[in-house]
Amino acid sequence: MLLRCSIRNYTLLEGVVMVFDLRSLAWSNLRLETELDADKTEDSGLLEVLPPMSDHCMVKWGTKLLILGGHYKKSSDSMIVRFIDLETNLCGVMETSGKVPVARGGHSVTLVGSRLIIFGGEDRSRKLLNDVHFLDLETMTWDAVEVTQTPPAPRYDHSAALHANRYLIVFGGCSHSIFFNDLHVLDLQTNEWSQPEIKGDLVTGRAGHAGITIDENWYIVGGGDNNNGCQETIVLNMTKLAWSILTSVKGRNPLASEGLSVCSAIIEGEHHLVAFGGYNGKYNNEVFVMRLKPRDIPRPKIFQSPAAAAAAASVTAAYALAKSEKLDIPKTLSSKFAGIGNDLSEKDVRTDIDAIKEDKRVLELSLTEVRTENSRFREKIDEVNSTHSELSKELSSVQGQLVAERSRCFKLEAQIAELQKMLESSQTIENEVQILRQQKSAFEQEMERATSVQTQGSGGVWRWIAGGQ
Repeated sequence: MLLRCSIRNYTLLEGVVMVFDLRSLAWSNLRLETELDADKTEDSGLLEVLPPMSDHCMVKWGTKLLILGGHYKKSSDSMIVRFIDLETNLCGVMETSGKVPVARGGHSVTLVGSRLIIFGGEDRSRKLLNDVHFLDLETMTWDAVEVTQTPPAPRYDHSAALHANRYLIVFGGCSHSIFFNDLHVLDLQTNEWSQPEIKGDLVTGRAGHAGITIDENWYIVGGGDNNNGCQETIVLNMTKLAWSILTSVKGRNPLASEGLSVCSAIIEGEHHLVAFGGYNGKYNNEVFVMRLKPRDIPRPKIFQSPAAAAAAASVTAAYALAKSEKLDIPKTLSSKFAGIGNDLSEKDVRTDIDAIKEDKRVLELSLTEVRTENSRFREKIDEVNSTHSELSKELSSVQGQLVAERSRCFKLEAQIAELQKMLESSQTIENEVQILRQQKSAFEQEMERATSVQTQGSGGVWRWIAGGQ
């Protein structure tokens, strides 16, 4: 965790505070004293007050560095606030009251006036959080925030920034399976969440990145998705809610790391970003500095494609070169630097022109590469369009077959209905047949009885005749 104070940057490593001096570019150790009782040893006391930790947050408040949360060996159930006094080098634990949030790491802490806003993180049992808490630094009192509307999904290793002293902006982070590239805004006056529409360049999902605000711009460095580091340094214009890719590195550059930290510094009147550490397959301890040139300040874009951006940059460089070559050098120097003295030579101006020419050459090469890439994209688009056309034809054919099958199904359903009616009427016919069978059986029985009676009568006559003889 890197934090800038004046011309020094402070970072907490394995329970030890290291200081990087931007003037001498040298590291030094900050010797700390604890508030524990004197009968305790220095080592045991220091380990208890400031143990080795990870995923903590650090902010500057007055002459103190405040360290909130984090994961360490002997974690507590609730969040602990530690401090380091930069004037006395005294460190200790601050007493807090109120609705103290559960202990966590990977959360974000943002300073708003005399309050700290804590959002999200992951607790000791690896439960993901998306709650919001305030810590009043004047009374050291915690309070939970009741929010409305849909909050961001629970996450950790995200970043947060304050805009216009009213809006808390949350970007990125991850769950246990998803890396986010979404952006959410919490209105601190209404405590209402929203997810506004974002413009500009498309940014990839990332976690473990670092962010720093300068005026209305929010610079994001590093991060990754556990497999690959994010190579782009991006910037969000918080007023226009538009992303821009500021620069990009290649391969396993330490700047494309998770868990790195970043701060800002003013060196010779110009803003610089200072990045340190991170992990991208190996742990890094390099310090990187990037000067923010005026041309790095994001400007509204009409075209967002790489080709359009490269073309616009090439045209701008060419125009600048043409203007420079037509300038009357002594006259230009006199008018341009009248306020600070005519101490620049024609050689300096020629050097600037050569630099512009080199920039133009690089931009032209980039433009050629972009055109080549666009050509490949067009071929892929044509291939996809061809495949889409064939699939559309197949779909149309299948839809025709489906219509025919539906018609056939309707006919079959009608036939089934007729058969069901016939089956219902066949039961009635079967009953009538049964009655007829019963009637036939009764008739046959009657016929048998009648025949039997006639046979008996005929036998008596013949017996009488025979007896008479």
